[in-house]
Amino acid sequence: MPRVIDFATPPASISLAECANRLATRGFDPADEDSLLAGAEALKALGGNPTFLGDLLIDNLKAGYRDEATNAYGPQVVMLANPADDCFLRANIWPSREDGMLAASGGDAFAFAMPHDHNFSFLTLGYFGPGYWSDYYEFDYEDVAGWTGEPVDLRFTERARLSPGKVLLYRAHRDVHVQHPADALSVSINVMHTAPHQNWFDQYSFDTSTRTVSGIVTQGASEVALRLAVALGIGEGQDVARDLARHHPSDRMRLAAWEALAGGAPDLASRDAVWRDAERTGNRMVAGEAARRRRELA
Repeated sequence: MPRVIDFATPPASISLAECANRLATRGFDPADEDSLLAGAEALKALGGNPTFLGDLLIDNLKAGYRDEATNAYGPQVVMLANPADDCFLRANIWPSREDGMLAASGGDAFAFAMPHDHNFSFLTLGYFGPGYWSDYYEFDYEDVAGWTGEPVDLRFTERARLSPGKVLLYRAHRDVHVQHPADALSVSINVMHTAPHQNWFDQYSFDTSTRTVSGIVTQGASEVALRLAVALGIGEGQDVARDLARHHPSDRMRLAAWEALAGGAPDLASRDAVWRDAERTGNRMVAGEAARRRRELA
């Protein structure tokens, strides 16, 4: 389960600007205990300020503020600050089952009932309302290749709520959670860790009933560009895809290359031949996915 970070004496409340300044000064490195605890203390202190978020939202509304151009997370998320290269601050809105936004948008918009891990570590704090519920699991990332249907040793730890003032560290590639709606409208605040290499590490979704991988959540621009290049028949797209399929250091990129090649095959037999070649490459993740694709074709 995520690590609970307690404070013997809660820190005095601070403003959003003060929180951002503390993070800018120390940065946020979850692998460094001092940096981690400093970030958690700053978040806890910001959480003790009951009016900052409401004041911010009102100010933005008065200014005719629209964040669609800069917010990649959608309307559930309010971006708060980007104080350092290795972190940013955000707030998340969590509806209850009775809230109209959940009925209108559906649970997928809030990642409810979707078991998943993260390819980054982050701190979270219950800021407003009773807090959303989560079923928590742990797994060993190094033991997982990542093909859909792969068995995973998912270990259930507990069901718990992100109650007001509670600070948790979600650990990259270790903690898995299944989120459920809050009992009443709730808000959490996050300190998110970022790193240049982050997107090359896979984030998974899981089927907890079968204890298997159900998909890879991570998606990069290079994978989309590769599929388009092969599909559109651009220049040396096929040759590039074949080279990446066998030699790229990322398993996910290799799979994207094989998918592009299979997608460009003229018939089922040719597509099966592509996946047969992929199955023989010796890469665990690609071989597992290729075997599954061949079964689907059959």
